[in-house]
Amino acid sequence: MLKAAISYSISEAKSVRIVQVTDPHLFADPEAQLLGVNTAQSLGAVLNTISAVNYPADFMLATGDISQDYSNESYHSFVDAISPLEIPCHYLPGNHDDPRIMSLHMQGPKVFGQKRILAGNWQILMLDSTVRGRPGGHMSDAELDLIDSAIAAEPERHTLLVMHHNPILAGCNWLDQHCMDNGSHFIEKAAQYPQVKGLLWGHIHQTIDTEHKGPHGALKLMATPSTCIQFKPKSPYFALDAQQPGYRLLELKSDGSILTNVYRVPGETFSPDKDAGGY
Repeated sequence: MLKAAISYSISEAKSVRIVQVTDPHLFADPEAQLLGVNTAQSLGAVLNTISAVNYPADFMLATGDISQDYSNESYHSFVDAISPLEIPCHYLPGNHDDPRIMSLHMQGPKVFGQKRILAGNWQILMLDSTVRGRPGGHMSDAELDLIDSAIAAEPERHTLLVMHHNPILAGCNWLDQHCMDNGSHFIEKAAQYPQVKGLLWGHIHQTIDTEHKGPHGALKLMATPSTCIQFKPKSPYFALDAQQPGYRLLELKSDGSILTNVYRVPGETFSPDKDAGGY
């Protein structure tokens, strides 16, 4: 049975504006570091940058790996950190999250774990690509059935599919071992729906903006950098990038087109441990 959606009273003629943050990897200890970067501070810097830009976002999407240590406190810290933005936040789990702990502790008056969002002329589906005990992902039959049911329920709306794992290869051999293992099938299935206009994810700590040419036109494929450490693009072995933490802004237009850009914290505040051999 299809569960109720969170609905926003945005005119169908207006754009839906979204800010996406992903992979903050927070700890119970706010002073803890991941490969030389204090993840609480880097998330704070990203949120401060978002606030300074003053983008009129209708809501935020947090696309997994909120926690690095599965702690209750890491989820509380995330909710506390985003509260000054005063916009709703919708979240989904990543491979570093415990979905049970996450649902118990990602709590707040504007924090939502529901899988469907209706806004303007759009439906956004928050999909779970995680596999318990594995860093890699898989889009289960249950999630594919959700897409079927949700589009059948709202056939006139454009659809954005959101997840944690990358359904396409990033071009990093070490990282692509942990992609969505049925990503090609998933993209082909998504492309069969004329309503689906884009796929959005995190996980790979780097930017991808490309397209899949489907039977109903181009499908936007978008990966967003982490709010903490960055993985070096196209590296065959584990390597960190010196680029600063980032986030993505999206404008979902009423005609089904998507305008989007990735932005990063200005300056050179955050310097990862370049000698790190993995994490």
